[in-house]
Formats: sequence, structure tokens, C-alpha cells
Amino acid sequence: MAEEKAKALRAASTRPCLNVLPYATQKLRDLYSLGKKLGQGQFGTTYLCTEKSTSVEYACKSIPKRKLLCKEDYEDVWREIQIMHHLSENPHVVRIKGTYEDDAFVHLVMEVCRGGELFDRIVSKGHFSERKAAELMKTIAGVVEGCHSLGVMHRDLKPENFLFDTADEDAKLKATDFGLSVFYKPGQYLSDVVGSPYYVAPEVLHKFYGPEIDVWSAGVILYILLCGVPPFWAESDNGIFKQIMKGKIDFESEPWPSISDSAKDLIKKMLQRDPRQRITAHQVLCHPWIVDDTVAPDRPLGSAVLARLKNFSAMNKLKKMALRVIAERLSEEEIGGLRQLFKMIDADGSGTITFEELKQSLKRVGSDLMESEIQDLMNAADIDNNGTIDYGEFLAATLHLNKMEKEENLIAAFAYFDKDGSGYITIDELQLACKDFGLAEASLEETIREIDTDHDGRIDYGEFATMMRKGNKGIGIRGNLNFNVADTLGSSDNEKDQ
Repeated sequence: MAEEKAKALRAASTRPCLNVLPYATQKLRDLYSLGKKLGQGQFGTTYLCTEKSTSVEYACKSIPKRKLLCKEDYEDVWREIQIMHHLSENPHVVRIKGTYEDDAFVHLVMEVCRGGELFDRIVSKGHFSERKAAELMKTIAGVVEGCHSLGVMHRDLKPENFLFDTADEDAKLKATDFGLSVFYKPGQYLSDVVGSPYYVAPEVLHKFYGPEIDVWSAGVILYILLCGVPPFWAESDNGIFKQIMKGKIDFESEPWPSISDSAKDLIKKMLQRDPRQRITAHQVLCHPWIVDDTVAPDRPLGSAVLARLKNFSAMNKLKKMALRVIAERLSEEEIGGLRQLFKMIDADGSGTITFEELKQSLKRVGSDLMESEIQDLMNAADIDNNGTIDYGEFLAATLHLNKMEKEENLIAAFAYFDKDGSGYITIDELQLACKDFGLAEASLEETIREIDTDHDGRIDYGEFATMMRKGNKGIGIRGNLNFNVADTLGSSDNEKDQ
């Protein structure tokens, strides 16, 4: 892989300047005025722009040609442009207006969506029901069906790639970012591994897949919409992939007992591991939960789901990166207290914690947790769903709060992002960190606004520490086990000395 990249770089340095578009265009700045930056992606930066002749505002995605290292990269951009034009009649796809090219950039001018990302809208609204989730899934499945009917595979469906066009209550949800999309023919199978870890289908990992992968990704989005966490979760990408291949989907934990059987039936059919048995996008649209208003209840799903959605959404941005920074700097000495805690609960020394052992340990220290709550703790930590918690799972579940809130770890994490040592994290430094971690850089302005309590456009250490500690007690993908077990049982003397 490194050798191929080096070859591409050598080719890029010697080749003449290539063009993406097979025709010459006017200069972008003759027709449009560029405004503020809206977002940053892996290849391009998106700006607000205004058409000079009409004063109408659009979004302009500018892709630096220096980032296009070989002929295939140029072809990828040209294909993205073609696909956006190909899908332009779909009312739920961001519409492309025009494309411009100069010596340094390719510019894609498209409609601007001001209503924010899918999850952010739900969280800010504060009220969410199965019926609303069914409406959103109808749109998402409609986009997938529209793509497939025109011979397009999206290959990167995720909540960040669905935007509301306005801030209005009745705003349209629209799909965006077709950078990984491809044209395909019926019966054709692809092998390149692309997509985002939480949403990638098992057959992509097997390197033999077709358009069915988009239905799987939509199924993951639906699961998250209804409960606030992804169906397959782990501390690392490899762990997530292992869960995708073999993990059991949790329909027992809250809020699933109160969610309709019809919703669960649809999710099971969309997350069928065998793509030949998975339902199609058209079949999703025909499912009773989507079609019949009475099947998808209109009662709110509850504040816990909203809080989890907010937490999960945040985990994809600064907090997720900070957790990784902290985890990577911990020594065996620092996790020693957790090892002792694990041994204390693992009464028979088998190397795994059973439900009964966890219950007895909590009972010994006077905990009054109900069995259902203890089971929730088990489910939160039991990453491979085998009914017990091994040491690795225990460490993953308890490490966050035990170490994340220690001052020296927060200081080290802050210093990682504060590249120039100014005492502040800026938007540019966040973008650099996103690049380091391979995360999408979109919506960083919104992330800073949420954390920046003094509204100076940057994050100081106090704001960073508050953000890291906020929402950690009781809700989150792994927060419950740590709060209840570690705080109730206490830490060993080694842990207290640190």
C-alpha cells in the first residue's frame, strides 16, 4: 500500500497538470462571491457562496487539485459530479447547480442546506417518536431506492450525510456527499473496502458486495434513531468490525421493550447479514411500519434516547478524539486499580464476570440496584454478547470515567489539540486533529459553539474540561457500568494513590 502511494506521488510530481472536467469553464469568482466556511471534508472545503447576478446563496465545495495524486483520483471527482447530476431530479438529494475548474481547484456549486445534520435536529427538537423515525426512514430508503434504480451505489450512508434544507419544522431531509458513490451494473460485485466503521455492511469487510450494502447502512441509522446508540459498538474499528460480523443485535435493553414489534421486524430484515436475504430499499418502503401510521406509534421515545443520541453524536467529534488520546497514554500502572477491581468481582478467578458474580459483588457493598439494572450493566460491557464480561470488556467499559476525568489526562488531551500552545483550541487545530484521526471534519463550527461558553470562537481548558465531564454520569454507550460499579465498589489503594 505504501509503495503504491509513493508511486502515485512520484507520478503526481512528474505528470502535467490534468483536468477533471472534459471542457473549459468560466472562472468561479467571475460568477460567485465566496463567503464563510461551512465545513471541511477529507478532500474539499465547503463555503457559502452568492451568485452575483441573482444574489441567491449556494454552497461551494472546493477540491484542491494538489490532493488528487493520480489519474484515479481525478476520475473519482468526475464520477461524483456525474452522479450528482444523475440524481438531480430526486427531491431528497442535494442538487448540483454547476461545476467550475481552474489550475488549482475544482468547484462544485450546489444548493445550501441550513437545517443541520439529521441527529442534531432531533436532539435540538427535544421530542421524538417512532412515527417521526418512520417518516425519516421513508426519506432515507427513498434515496437508496432512487440511487439503485439509476444504477448508483452510495457506499457511505450515515447521519452526517443527511441534512435538512432549512431550519423550518417541515424542512426536507436531503442526502449529500457522493464522493464514495459508484455506478454499478446488476450482478456486478465490488471489492474495495469503503465506508464508515459503524455503518459498514459485513459483505464489504468480506470484499465482495453489491448495492445491498446501502440498505444495511440505512438499517444501522434506523437502529440509532430509535435507541440512541449503534447496534454494533466497540472501542476500536477492528472491534466494531468483529461485532458487525458476529455480534448479536440488542433488542432487550431500554428503550427496546417499549418499541413496537414492527419496528424491530424492519430492523432485523435490514440488518440481515446475508445480503441475499436482506430486504431491498423498495421492500423497506412497503413495510407496514413505514406505510401504516398506526403501526409506528406517535408517543415520545423518551429523554434517555435523546440524551444518548446527543452523546453518540458528540462522540464522533472532539470528545471521541480526546478519549482516544487519553486511552493511548495510559500505562499498565494506571490501569492497575481496574485490574484489582476486576479480580475482586471475578470471585472464582475464571477470567470472566458472570451476572451472578456482579450481583453478589454489588450486594456485598450494600447496593440496592434491581436485577434489571444489573443486567443493563452487563449488557453495556458485554461487547461480544456472550453473557459474561472478560477483562478487556471490563477495561473498555470502566476506563473512560475512571481516567477521563483525572486532571493530568485532561491536560494532556487538551495539549494534544492545542498544537501551538496558545492555551486555546481553534477551529483550525480541530481540523488538523480530525485529519489525524481520520474523522470527517464537517460541523466543527457547531461543535465549538456548543463548548465555547464565553463565545470567543475558541475553546479554553476550562471549557474543554467541562465538555469532557458533561453527561458522563448515567447515560452513554459505556457510562452506566463505570458509574455504578466503579463508584459503588470503590478503587484499590493503588488507584487512590494515582
